[in-house]
Formats: sequence, structure tokens, C-alpha cells
Amino acid sequence: MQTLAHWNDGGGPGPWILLFPLMWALVVAGGIFLLRRTVWRGRGGPRGPWTRNASGGPGATGGSESPLGLLDRRFAQGEIDEDEYWRRFSVLNESTRDRAAGSGGGKGGA
Repeated sequence: MQTLAHWNDGGGPGPWILLFPLMWALVVAGGIFLLRRTVWRGRGGPRGPWTRNASGGPGATGGSESPLGLLDRRFAQGEIDEDEYWRRFSVLNESTRDRAAGSGGGKGGA
């Protein structure tokens, strides 16, 4: 029994036929590699959405974090105690409430 489509006598492709699946796998892997290096990298900054901030932790850059988010993170990391957390939380909450009331009250139709 001759294998690989009658390789020797019938003029079939022989063992070279085994390279075609390998070539297609390389083409697909190359396409994925190029997409990762170019298109998908543009999302979330130069290193993707998994960039690290200045403190070394995962997340966005330091300037884009909200004040309440920063306060929550500092409390979770143990930088501030519970009393200081609630004191600062109430101050931030009052200031955001005052800002919301001030900007909403000025909108009136003539």
C-alpha cells in the first residue's frame, strides 16, 4: 500500500503535503501576532489596558482616579484608618453635593 496519494509511482505530492497545514498555522499565528502588536495595542495606552500606575499597582494613571476612588484605595491598602476615612469621605461627599446643587440651581429658562 502506497501512502500520501501514491507518492512515488503516481506523481502525488508526497511528504510535501504535510507542510501545507504547517504553513496555514504560521499564517494564522502571524496574523494574530500582527494584530496584537498594532491594532489591539492602541486600546488603553502604549502597553494595553494592563498598564501600571506610579505606585506599581494595576489600574489607570494617577491623574484619572476620582477622589472617592483614591480614598477607597488608600483605606483598602491601610494607609489611613477608619476614622480618617469617614472624616474625609464626609468632606468629599459634602463638596460634591454642594457642587451639584450649585450647578443645578443656575439652570433656568427665561
